[in-house]
Amino acid sequence: MQRRRVGKLPEEVSLLGFGCMRLPTLSTGEIDEEQAINIIRYAVDHGVNYLDTAYGYHQGKSEALVGKAIQNGYREKVNIATKLPVWLLESSEDCARLFNEQLDRLGVDQVDFYLLHALNRDHWHRSKKFQALEFLTEAKESGRVRYVGFSFHDDLAVFKEIVNGYSWDFCQIQFNYMDEHYQAGVEGLQYAATQGLGVIIMEPLRGGRLVRNVPEEIQNLFSNGPQGRTPAEWALRWVANHPEVSLILSGMGNLAEVQENIRVLGEALPQSLSADELAIVEQAKDFYQQRVKILCTDCKYCLPCPQNVAIPQIFSIYNNASIYDSFRNDKWQYEALQEKAQDGAQCVACGQCESVCPQNLKIIETLEMAHRAFE
Repeated sequence: MQRRRVGKLPEEVSLLGFGCMRLPTLSTGEIDEEQAINIIRYAVDHGVNYLDTAYGYHQGKSEALVGKAIQNGYREKVNIATKLPVWLLESSEDCARLFNEQLDRLGVDQVDFYLLHALNRDHWHRSKKFQALEFLTEAKESGRVRYVGFSFHDDLAVFKEIVNGYSWDFCQIQFNYMDEHYQAGVEGLQYAATQGLGVIIMEPLRGGRLVRNVPEEIQNLFSNGPQGRTPAEWALRWVANHPEVSLILSGMGNLAEVQENIRVLGEALPQSLSADELAIVEQAKDFYQQRVKILCTDCKYCLPCPQNVAIPQIFSIYNNASIYDSFRNDKWQYEALQEKAQDGAQCVACGQCESVCPQNLKIIETLEMAHRAFE
């Protein structure tokens, strides 16, 4: 298994990290502990030395499963990464309380890589309000945490503000060939690297969207390319091609996925894709983008809506479902808006949004279309 340095740190990690958010489950929805432990240990036995979990994964049961998987001598072979759920903080004391609970779940007295989870503008402010940064400093100085970082979901400006706001060791960002310029994106990747941060990549397959329901045109494009690579291999190699990438997390649910990812990321060197290979990925990206149904630029001129309809968010959910043919899987996102009375059914056709839309979108009609699709 290929290893890479984590930014300015002396630490070397396997290019493939095991993401423990999508472990195999039973028909009841519970983690299939035997299978999960077996595939985690198989990965470690074949060179993977980074296990990534979090307080809330698998309804709070992922950390305990990882704790079981690292018994019998496996703790010494791996780096454990977990995350502080910033949104649960109500006081500065909550940082230590939640962290101690995580140590108990994992059955360890030290976490190797500890992150503030899913930072955006609001969570960043919440972290500072409840002294999470001071807690990270104390935890690192006491030896209970080796390295500190954050995972991120917001725009580039917020990302740079956070990078500059504390002495981080590493960060974790969403990055794949469809998200090259989304959230932190490639500019954020390069910026973090120039600041000496290691960069951990999540969602290299965009939550599985780049390997499920793949259109025939893209299947043919990929299979007829060099060595007949699968959609997963193309996506992983594209991320690994960036030299700023320290590690790529993959949420693997069965042994076949583990074996493929180990093979691919054992071979995928930085800057190893040829111009022709990169062009193939660009063709796939262009094809996906042609499936966008609503030409919304997320400028938010339509907000605030008098009825509190989350117009750009609805359009984003609808576009993603159209691109990846994932209406069934993405319906929960629309239902979350319904629970907050922010869905398209709340529209009263006042027309205020259409009068200010720079794209001249037929917003009222399109909200009805999206609502019907998810209903």
